[in-house]
Amino acid sequence: MKSGHCPETDAFQILKAISLRTNTQLKSLAKKMATDLSEINGRIEEFRRAGLVTAAGSGRVRLNPDFGYVVGIDMGASHLHFALADFSGKVITDSVEKVRPEDGPRKTINQIKNGIHRLIPKEKRNRLRAVGLAVPSAVDPRSGLVLMANNLPGWKNINLKRELEREFRLPVRIENDANMAAIGEHWRGVARNAENFVFIALGTGIGSGIFINGRLYVGRTGAAGELQFLNVDWTKWNEDFGSTGYFESYASGQGIATLGRKLMKARANARSKGLAEARDAYFVFEAYRNGNAQARKALETIFTILGVGIANVVGILDPDLIVLGGGVSRGAPEFMLSTVTRVARKIQPNCPPILISKLGDRAQTFGAIYSSLMAACMAATGQLK
Repeated sequence: MKSGHCPETDAFQILKAISLRTNTQLKSLAKKMATDLSEINGRIEEFRRAGLVTAAGSGRVRLNPDFGYVVGIDMGASHLHFALADFSGKVITDSVEKVRPEDGPRKTINQIKNGIHRLIPKEKRNRLRAVGLAVPSAVDPRSGLVLMANNLPGWKNINLKRELEREFRLPVRIENDANMAAIGEHWRGVARNAENFVFIALGTGIGSGIFINGRLYVGRTGAAGELQFLNVDWTKWNEDFGSTGYFESYASGQGIATLGRKLMKARANARSKGLAEARDAYFVFEAYRNGNAQARKALETIFTILGVGIANVVGILDPDLIVLGGGVSRGAPEFMLSTVTRVARKIQPNCPPILISKLGDRAQTFGAIYSSLMAACMAATGQLK
């Protein structure tokens, strides 16, 4: 272990390391940071004086839950999930609101602002430290612009970050929803001990969040992990799949619904028909659970395509872990996992473990909470001497 100093620029990294564990042992932290324990102790004392950390006994520390509050928001095509957490990341209260995407960005932005105001009482608002928000779009890593939300009319090059920072005068962290889900999995999910993993979000569409060496990788334009354009059939390289892309046309909820309508002669009931017409895969999963052979065939085909795509991802990134999340992952999890694993391991014999997310539809919200914590920590360390 090298000796030396722990420069001020390392302060945020120390807080980040503390945030990833409920109770962090200082000796282990010094080893991880490759610096002297005395230097770590000096930093911890600064953090204590600033109220950022508190002792957890036996040479351990944790983020101080009383330092303030953060807000995490999951923004979907039809809902907003708000969560208020203390500075340890414990959720205090949350709420879900319906949104009307056809109303356009301005009304939705106002709804987000009002939702945050309602979430935290006025007398505690001066202790709100940061806001994190997951959005269904790539986010420009330089400008913070929401580049293009396909399911939200008018959401192109929207500066949501600036709007919220002006309203609340606080740090705001905005990230793609699949990336936020990956952050949530790394913080509180099945990827807690994985430095290199890929979270694949399987909903109406498909996307992913990539962690490399313990950090989220967003790419040159913020679009790293946009798997919808992945192609696993070279003969279709010249076909136009529009903004959906080849992979999303198959390995997604809409792909399951499309193939299900093609293979299944009848649907269970009118409710299922409406969902199918809305590109929802529910009716296929329902039929599969009722023993429908055509539904099973449709799912096996889609899961096989998904397995081929995952094998391609493994061949490029060689991650420690693949995590499957999103609504599709909960439709027939055992069947999906067994099929995907069999196919991926056939193509990639050294394929890593493939697991289903245990956070479910909370992964994005947890990611947004953690991102807001990190934004608050970065702001706080910038104010230290």
